[in-house]
Amino acid sequence: MKKKVVVGMSGGVDSSVAAYLLKEQGYDVIGVTMQIWQQEDACTVEHEGGCCGMSAVEDARRVAAQLDIPYYVMNFRDDFQKYVIDYFVDEYKKGHTPNPCIACNKYVKWQSLLQRSMEIGADYIATGHYARIVKLDNGRYTIKMSATKKKDQTYVLFNLSQEQLRRTLMPVGEYNKDQIREIAEKIGLEVAHKSDSQDICFVPDHDYAGFIERETGKKTVPGNFVDENGNVLGVHKGIEHYTIGQRKGLGLPSTQPYYINKICPDTREIVLGDGKSVFSDTVYVENINYMSVENITEPTRFIGKIRYAHQGSPCIVYPEKDGRLKCVFDEKQRAVTPGQAIVFYDGDVIAAGGWITRY
Repeated sequence: MKKKVVVGMSGGVDSSVAAYLLKEQGYDVIGVTMQIWQQEDACTVEHEGGCCGMSAVEDARRVAAQLDIPYYVMNFRDDFQKYVIDYFVDEYKKGHTPNPCIACNKYVKWQSLLQRSMEIGADYIATGHYARIVKLDNGRYTIKMSATKKKDQTYVLFNLSQEQLRRTLMPVGEYNKDQIREIAEKIGLEVAHKSDSQDICFVPDHDYAGFIERETGKKTVPGNFVDENGNVLGVHKGIEHYTIGQRKGLGLPSTQPYYINKICPDTREIVLGDGKSVFSDTVYVENINYMSVENITEPTRFIGKIRYAHQGSPCIVYPEKDGRLKCVFDEKQRAVTPGQAIVFYDGDVIAAGGWITRY
């Protein structure tokens, strides 16, 4: 009997080819697009773009028809609001810089979709991520880097549970992007050369502070820029407009460049310093998700990655008594940012990851 797999289809080339590859491998494939946009107005939804736009549904529907697989749109708006949008707003108000894509992966694309898929009798879910799932000799599942480091997406998947990994297929991880486009072109998919979505899907204009104002109905509150000694340097527009390491857009008349090295939500102060002030070698990590290892009980050497575009750098990870981890890099890293994830790699697999809390 064929195993049944629900493929999350965004209308892009990667998830479309994932569905094709799984059908070729003999799976009973069902295509699903997750409806996560909040607006009812079709024009507004269309302009959201990316995996949130109405065009994503139409593209995915056409691909499913070409592949001759069943296709459905499932409503996950409430989950997206709770786990992604509300989280996004709350983190900025805490002076953190959130990563909504990781939250969406964990709680919507996996937790919610997996549960719904199991309810309709599926054995697995699948996505078009450039990553590979492996089961190690110790019995644990982990995520392995994709065949192409240029497009590797393992960082944004660090938070998946063992059960979620056990129930997931990622066929695209064995290919590079050019190969995926070639496959799509060969089988005649219209999305073969569709461009990738680069933005946070619900804030396509990059105006995060404006989005937060519209979402909460409240204007951002100005505060003071201060130096590391507490001297007032000027007034900022509200902490929601800024992130650690930022230099441009501060609006300060100065002959020397200032960089944001700390955001204080309680006092609404933003601390500025010189270029050296945004470098740190020590990171504290909370809410740990373990993958290739069940726990870290002694100092262990890994490669730590502090943001998606970060190349990764050697570090030693120390367990703390309160369950957190302390990471000490061999070399100082620029703009270690509370609210972002840090992922620890053991070779080409994820050992563990968590959320940067302070540095």
